[in-house]
Amino acid sequence: MNHDQYVIRSIRADEWPAAKALRLLALQDPVAHLAFLETYDEALGRPDSFWKERAEGACKGATGAQQVIAEGPDGEWVGTLTVLVEEAGTVDWAGFPVERKQGHVVGVFVREEHRGIGLTEVLFDAGLEWAWAQGAERVRLIVHEDNARARRFYGKAGFAATGVVVPLGENGEERELEMAVEREQG
Repeated sequence: MNHDQYVIRSIRADEWPAAKALRLLALQDPVAHLAFLETYDEALGRPDSFWKERAEGACKGATGAQQVIAEGPDGEWVGTLTVLVEEAGTVDWAGFPVERKQGHVVGVFVREEHRGIGLTEVLFDAGLEWAWAQGAERVRLIVHEDNARARRFYGKAGFAATGVVVPLGENGEERELEMAVEREQG
């Protein structure tokens, strides 16, 4: 299989059940505890209204966020990522000030049996393209310091460590690192 056989597109608001199912699958991944701030049980306990609202806020045509998916030849959703828009002058989820309009990539996941064929790269391309179209000056993500595989991939995708560290856990004993890619001028 190569990634040409997949459709890369934004979700529609009425596809929230599929978005929920893929999120629950992602949260069962062996490295989910490093990759996501939410647990499987927390997500499972959320009402349908949460998933509907989340899909409406990140569907095709939304301007504050966009969930991009990779759809297999059989229509199955096999990969996803979401880009959130963070406006200059606001404060992000960790309490840090946002200095410039930027995209924030979250929820990156590709089903294990579809990894290694370039799907994540194509998802990132689509996410970055959307962020630039919203006027983002840079796109960032936060990655757990122990998630070496993800850090390597993000580096290949053009993201570089910014030096910003987000402490995690009650004593801040775990750390997440910010990586970002700047918008090319021209």
